[in-house]
Amino acid sequence: MSSPYYLKGSPLTVRLNNVIGWLARHGLSIAGTAEMSVRGRKSGRMQRIPVNPHTYDATQYLVSARGHSQWVRNMRAAGGGELRVGRKVRGFSAVELPDAEKLPILRTYLEKWGWEVNQYFQGVTAKSSDEEIIAAAKDHPVFRISVEK
Repeated sequence: MSSPYYLKGSPLTVRLNNVIGWLARHGLSIAGTAEMSVRGRKSGRMQRIPVNPHTYDATQYLVSARGHSQWVRNMRAAGGGELRVGRKVRGFSAVELPDAEKLPILRTYLEKWGWEVNQYFQGVTAKSSDEEIIAAAKDHPVFRISVEK
């Protein structure tokens, strides 16, 4: 049995993520980015990572372009976290979608964010067939998030 898909960031992308997270933490969102905090399943400490919250059909989602990453594993354990842009912090709960429900979210996510994330989707783009996107769905966890009021 093979390990779940995960594409580790290069030193350059790790550095860029740090910059994008810092910018979001200080109130500058690039194309809608935010900094997500989720409690670590082992350490119990809040872990921070920049994310691209995606809205489809009036609902917000978080998509893991890199696959089954640490934040995905932490989200599965924690069931939610926080999104921050500057001083605006929004708590949220999260429910992972089954692969069968991911097609429209992944297609619209790739339409909006493909310029940034296509390299993590192993040749699948917004213009790929439904079958190709469905085949890639298992490698890209998607969480529906509900912002707490």
